Amino acid sequence: MNINKIDLNLLIYLDVLLRECNVTRSANKLNITQPAMSNGLKRLRDLLGDPLLVRTSEGMKPTEKALRLQPIVRKVLLELEEALQPEADFNEKTSTRVFRIMASDYAASTVIPRLLTRLRENAPGITIDIMTPSDVTFHDVEAGKIDMAINRFEELPQSFHEKSVWLDTFVCMMAADNPIAKNFALETYLEAQHIWVSKTGFGVGVGMDPTDVQKLGWVDEALQRQGRKRTIRVFTRSYHTAMHLALEQDLIATLPRKVALINRNNPNLVILEPPFAIPPIELKMIWSPLLHHDASHIWFRKQVIELANELKSQSYS
Repeated sequence: MNINKIDLNLLIYLDVLLRECNVTRSANKLNITQPAMSNGLKRLRDLLGDPLLVRTSEGMKPTEKALRLQPIVRKVLLELEEALQPEADFNEKTSTRVFRIMASDYAASTVIPRLLTRLRENAPGITIDIMTPSDVTFHDVEAGKIDMAINRFEELPQSFHEKSVWLDTFVCMMAADNPIAKNFALETYLEAQHIWVSKTGFGVGVGMDPTDVQKLGWVDEALQRQGRKRTIRVFTRSYHTAMHLALEQDLIATLPRKVALINRNNPNLVILEPPFAIPPIELKMIWSPLLHHDASHIWFRKQVIELANELKSQSYS
C-alpha cells in the first residue's frame, strides 16, 4: 500500500470508529454528519481491504484486522498530537489554570489536603477540580481531558506515563471500647465482624461477593494464604465511611496506614498493627502522553511528588 494515499483524517475516523463501534456516535464525537462518517468508513474499507466493523446480534464489532490496527493507530495519533503541542512558559505565581484530578477516596483524603496547602502558598490562582473514579475513563486520561489520576491501579494502558507516589502498609482500626482491643490476636481478629473498603482503577463499582476472595483484595488474599477467612458484614468504597463505622463496638476496619492516621487523635478509636502480614499497596499517579512535556503539568507533578516525599519522611506513632 502507498502511504501517500492515506488521509490523516481517515486515521482519526478509524480511531474513533473502533472505540465507539457505532457510526452515529463516532460522527457525534467528531462533530461531523453521519453520512460523512459512513463515507469515511467506506473509504477505510476500500483502502484496507477489510470490513473493519461487522454487524452482529450485539451490534457492530471490530474484525481481527481492526483489532490489530487499533493500538497502532492510537499510538501514532497520540505521538503526533504530542509532537504538535505548542510550547508555553508557566508561572505558577500568576497562573489561573484548572487542574482536573481523578482521585480515589484514599488519595483525596491523604494527598489532596497537603496539595491544597502547598498550592495556596505557592500558586494562589490555581484551581483543582477533583473527580471520582466513577466520573472518569481511561480514554479521558489518555485524551488529556483529565490532567492526572491518583489511585491504585492493577493494569494500565502502555501509552500512559506513571509514577509511584508511595507504598503504604495496613493497620486495624476499631472502637476504643471494643473488647478485643486489649487482646488483639489473629484468632480474636477472625472472630470479629469486619468492614471491607476498597476502590481501584476507573469506572463505576459493582456489587461485592463475600465468597470471591480474588476480588476482595489484599487483606483477604493475605488471610487466604494462611488458610483463614474473616467475616465481612459491611462493604463500602469510602474510607471515611469505614472509619466512622469502626466506632461501632463490634466492627473492625483494616485500612491503609496513611488514611487511618487521619483519626489518630480521636480518643474513641484505636489503631493497632494487624495480627498477620499484609503486603503493602502502591499509590500511583498517571497521566496522558499529551501532557507529559507541558510546562504547567511538569510543575504540578513535581508538587505531588515533593509532598509525597514529605509525608513518607514523617514518622507516626
